Amino acid sequence: MQEVIVIGFEEDESARMLYGIELLQRKLTELGYMVQLRAGGWDGDGYRYSSERKIYVGRRYSSELINSLEEREVLLYHTSPPVQEGFYLTTCSGKLTVIVAEEDSGLLYGCQELVNIISEQGSLPFNIVRADGPRFVWRGAAIGLQQSKIEEGKGNFEYPLTPDRFPWFYDKPMWTKYLDHLLEQRANRLSLWNAHPFSSLVYLEEEPEALEVSKRQLVINREMLSWLIEQAEKRNIKVLFSFYNIHIPHAFADKYNLTYTQTHPLPVTSMYTSRLIRLFVKDFPTVGFMISLGEKLKGQIYGEEWLCETILPSIKQGWLQSGAAALPEVVLRSHGSQIEKVLQKADKIYPNIISEKKYTGESITTWVPRGTTQQTHQRLSTREAGHIATIHMNTNLEPFRFGAVSAIQRMVQSMEHRLGTNAIQFYPLNYWNWPYSLDRVEIPLLQIERDWMWHEAWLRYAWNPDRDATSEKRYWVSKLAMQFGNEEAAELVLSAYEDAGNCAPRLLRRFGITQGTRQTFSLGMTMSQLINPERYFPWKELWESHAPYGERLEEYVIKALAGMNHSGETPLNAVEEAEVFMEDAMRKIKQADSFVCHNRLEYERIVSDMEALQALVDAYTYKVRASLLILMYKHTVEKSYFEKLELLEESVEWLEKSVERYRELTNITKETYTYAGSLHTRHRKIPFRDGAIFNHWQHCLPLFEEELEIFKKRIAKLQSNKVPRKVSDAEAEIWTKYQRYHQVSFELLSANAEVYTIEKGARVFTDGDIPIVECAEEIYGLTGVRFNQVDAVYEDMKIEMKLHADAYILVGIFFSEDMQWLKAPTEQLPYIANKKFELLVQKGVLLFSYPAVHIYAVPYKAGRHVLQFGKGAFTILGVIDSNERLITREFVPYQNNVSKLDWLFEMDYVEIT
Repeated sequence: MQEVIVIGFEEDESARMLYGIELLQRKLTELGYMVQLRAGGWDGDGYRYSSERKIYVGRRYSSELINSLEEREVLLYHTSPPVQEGFYLTTCSGKLTVIVAEEDSGLLYGCQELVNIISEQGSLPFNIVRADGPRFVWRGAAIGLQQSKIEEGKGNFEYPLTPDRFPWFYDKPMWTKYLDHLLEQRANRLSLWNAHPFSSLVYLEEEPEALEVSKRQLVINREMLSWLIEQAEKRNIKVLFSFYNIHIPHAFADKYNLTYTQTHPLPVTSMYTSRLIRLFVKDFPTVGFMISLGEKLKGQIYGEEWLCETILPSIKQGWLQSGAAALPEVVLRSHGSQIEKVLQKADKIYPNIISEKKYTGESITTWVPRGTTQQTHQRLSTREAGHIATIHMNTNLEPFRFGAVSAIQRMVQSMEHRLGTNAIQFYPLNYWNWPYSLDRVEIPLLQIERDWMWHEAWLRYAWNPDRDATSEKRYWVSKLAMQFGNEEAAELVLSAYEDAGNCAPRLLRRFGITQGTRQTFSLGMTMSQLINPERYFPWKELWESHAPYGERLEEYVIKALAGMNHSGETPLNAVEEAEVFMEDAMRKIKQADSFVCHNRLEYERIVSDMEALQALVDAYTYKVRASLLILMYKHTVEKSYFEKLELLEESVEWLEKSVERYRELTNITKETYTYAGSLHTRHRKIPFRDGAIFNHWQHCLPLFEEELEIFKKRIAKLQSNKVPRKVSDAEAEIWTKYQRYHQVSFELLSANAEVYTIEKGARVFTDGDIPIVECAEEIYGLTGVRFNQVDAVYEDMKIEMKLHADAYILVGIFFSEDMQWLKAPTEQLPYIANKKFELLVQKGVLLFSYPAVHIYAVPYKAGRHVLQFGKGAFTILGVIDSNERLITREFVPYQNNVSKLDWLFEMDYVEIT
C-alpha cells in the first residue's frame, strides 16, 4: 500500500513556493509515495489530527502554524533562524517536517534541499535537521546576446534579436535546461548582454523606424521574454538586461543625420532613450538593468548626465506607469566611468543602486588582487546597496577547458574576505560563442555540459566560499567519477585540472600586454611584445593590481646585471613553475587513461587540451628565456651591437625550440578547435592585429616562423659587422634633433589645478586615471599643469600662472572632433582667445584609450596671466624659454627608437649590403 505524504502550505502561495512544492511532489511521486497537497487551514493543534506524515512549507512571521510551533517551542533552531534566502528544515513531533524561511526564495531552496536529501537516501527520512543560507546575496550568470563577428553593414555590438542571429534565444527546452542548472546551483540573477536590446522589444509610435525587427518578430520577442521572465522568476532568478551607451538604431540615426553610436548626450537621443526605457519598464517591470556608461559614451565626462537625466528618471516613470510593487533593480558598471563620483548624484535620484567592477579585468590572473583594483572594490563594497565583483570574459583561458575548482574557490573567498563584497557575476568560458564551445566537432558542444565544472563552481562557492577543502575534493571526485565511471580516474583528472589551471594566470600576469580582449593569450606573443611591451600600450594594472608583487622581464634583467636582490614573483619563477605544473598535469591525465570507463571521447578531448596547453606553455617559456638573453644583450652592449653576440646565438636556440613547440600546438589544435578565441574583430591586436584574420594557430605560425628567420639573418649580419642602415642613422638622429626644451620657472596660482612631471604613467587630469603612454622627447620631464577634465568640458576653465621670464606655454589639444575637447586652431584661424597657437608636435602625447594630443606653443610675457580658452578639455604640457628653437614635426614613437631592439625581428629596416 502506498504511503501518503501530505504537503501543506498557506493559500497566499507564490510562484516560487509552488515551484518548490512541485519539485518535492515530483520526487516523492517518483519514489512511489502518494502525495496530497493541502492549502490553508494549518495551525498548531490541527496538524496533529492527521495520521499521515506531513511536510509543511511556511514563512516565518506570516504562517500561523510556524508562529505557533515557535511559541510552544516545538520548533527550535539550533542555528540562527533563517533570514532572506536561508532556510531551516527539521522534523517536529506529530509526524511533521517543516521547511521554514523568511522569504519565498528560501522556501524554494528548502524544498530543493529536501529533494536532494530524499534523492540521496531513496526515501523521505523520519528525522531531518538541516539549516543553510547563502553568503553571497547576489549570485549571477551573464550570457551574451552578441556575436563573435561584426555583421556586414552593421556597427560594433549591433545585433538585433532575431532567430537567425540567436536561434538559442527562442529554444525553450534549452532555456529550461539552463534555468534548471542555475536553480540547481542556487543562482538568483541572470544578465543578458546586448548593446541595445530595447529596439527589438519596444515599438515607438513616434519613431517607427527605430524598431530594428519586423512587427511580427517584435511580438515573438516580447512573448519569448515574458516566458523567460516567468520561468526564471519561479526559480528565484531575476533577469537583467545589460546594455551599452549611447547606441541607437541605424534607421533612427539616419533620420537625424547621426552615427549609430554617440559619444555624448543630445536632446534627440535622450528623448528617444527615455521613451524606449519608459515603455520597456511599463511592460516588463521586473526586469533589472545593468548599465555601462562606457564603450562609446564618454562616461568619464557625460556618464553622470546621461544616467541621472535620462536613464534613471525614465526607469522610475515606467515603473510608476506599470503599477509594480518594487522598482526595477539597477546595477551600475564601473567600466568607462568615474563610478564613485557618478553614484554620489545617482544615489539621490534612485534608491539602492548596486555597483559593479571586474574582479581582475577580463582574464583570470590571481586570487589575491591588490593595489588600486583592491582599493576600489573595497570602497564600493562599503555601500549599503551592495557591490558586485564580475568574472569577466576570461580571455586567457580560451578555448580550453578549465577545472581548477580550488582556484575558483580561492577567488570567491578573496571577493568576500579581501575585497569585501558578497555579490558575484560570472561569464562563460567562451562568452562570444554562447551557448556552444569552440571545439571542432560535428555536433556543437553546449558550454554548460562541456564546462560544467566552471558553471557549477562559481555558484557553489558563492553560496558558501569556505567549504572544507578535504570535503570539497571528495565532492568533485565523486562528480568526475560519475562522468568517467571510476574514482581513480576522477582523482587524476581533477588533480591534472588543478595543476594546469595555474599556468595561464601566471604567464599572462607576468608577461602579458593586457588582461583585456585586445590580447588572445592562447595564440602567443611576438618577441617585440616581450622585450618592448611599451610599444603595445600595456595595461599596467595587469601586474600592479591583478598579480602578486613581482618583476617584469626588463626589470629582472637590470637587477640581475647590477647584482641586486630580486623580489616577489620573477619571470624565471613564472616560467619554471608553469613548466612543472604542466608536466605534472600531463603525467596525471595520462595515468588516468587505464581507469576511464565512461565518456572516453570527452576524456580524450581533455587529454588533447592538456597536450595543447603544455605545448603553449613551452612556446611561452622558451620564448621568455630567449627574451631574457636579448635583454641582457641590450643592457650589456649599450648599442655596441657587434659585442656579446653569443647571447643572441644562445637566444636563437631557445626561439627555435619555442617555434617548434608552437608548430606542435598548431598540429594539435587544427583538429580540435575552430578558433583560439571567441571574438573575431579588429579589437584583437595581440599577438597580431585583426582577430578576424588571426584567429587560429595556423594563421599565426607562419609569422612566428618568419620572426625566427629574420632574427637568424640579423645575427648573421651582426657577425659580419653590419647593421641595418636605418639603425645606424637613427642612433645619431634621435638625440641630436630632439633634445628636451629648457624649462622656465613659474608659479601656479590657481587652487583648482596642480603641477606634475610629464613622463610615462603620469595622469594628465586630476580626475580619472588616463596615463601618458608615450610622449615626444622635447617635453619629457617638463613640469605640466593638470586640472579636472569634467570641469573643463562644462566650464570655461581658468588657470592663473606667474611667469618669471618670457616663455612659451605648451598647450595640448586633443586630436578629436568630439565636443568635449577644446577646439583646435586652424591655419586659417590660428588664434584662440586672441592668443596665437603655433603647432609644434603632432600627436606629441599618446594616452591610454584617449585621442592623441597635439602640442602647441603659445607666447606669453613675464608676469601674471590667466589662461582662458573657452569650454573644452585641454592640457598644459610645460613652460619653456621664449628663445627656444622650435622644431615642427610629427611624433612617431618607436620609429627611431632602435635601442629597443625590435629591428632584430622585423623587416622594416633595409640591410646594409
